[in-house]
Amino acid sequence: MQNAEAIVWLVPLKDLSEDALAIKLGDIAELAVEPDQNDFVGDALKMSLIGLEVISRFPFAIEANGEVVGVLTLQYGAAALAGWPDDESVWLLRGLLIDKRFQGQGLGTKAAEAAVLAARRLNVRHQSKQSGVVLSVNERNVPGLRAYRKAGYGDHGQYLGGASGPQRTMFRSFDAEPH
Repeated sequence: MQNAEAIVWLVPLKDLSEDALAIKLGDIAELAVEPDQNDFVGDALKMSLIGLEVISRFPFAIEANGEVVGVLTLQYGAAALAGWPDDESVWLLRGLLIDKRFQGQGLGTKAAEAAVLAARRLNVRHQSKQSGVVLSVNERNVPGLRAYRKAGYGDHGQYLGGASGPQRTMFRSFDAEPH
């Protein structure tokens, strides 16, 4: 079921008040993926909590139609983890997860597009010079590959550093035309 009308919002967890954060983390704790997707993503709550503690990570709740549907994290200084030639020139998108109840609606694609805008805003906020967003996606994760391609990420080759098999390194420049 496609929900072309759904608007995706990325809520920066580090910017929330203590009470608002507790509510969001409660919603995030309820997120889950299908069992065959566990090789591709981590636990949503654990990823978010780590993101809150690590200074270079910026965790986001993904919201659509007024509810939390997923999470993602942007990180600086870690792009080589996705097979990029250096750590500093681009933001790393990690841990994009859409809850199983909301998959197949195009929300992953919209979140991947929104991540580029969020990274661009982080550049301004932190006066940094990254040129776009990179990620790695498992070659067996066909829905993930499709979502990132639809979001304008280009394939930059195979990366063999993933714990669960071969990955594709994908990149989207801040200068790329939005879809």
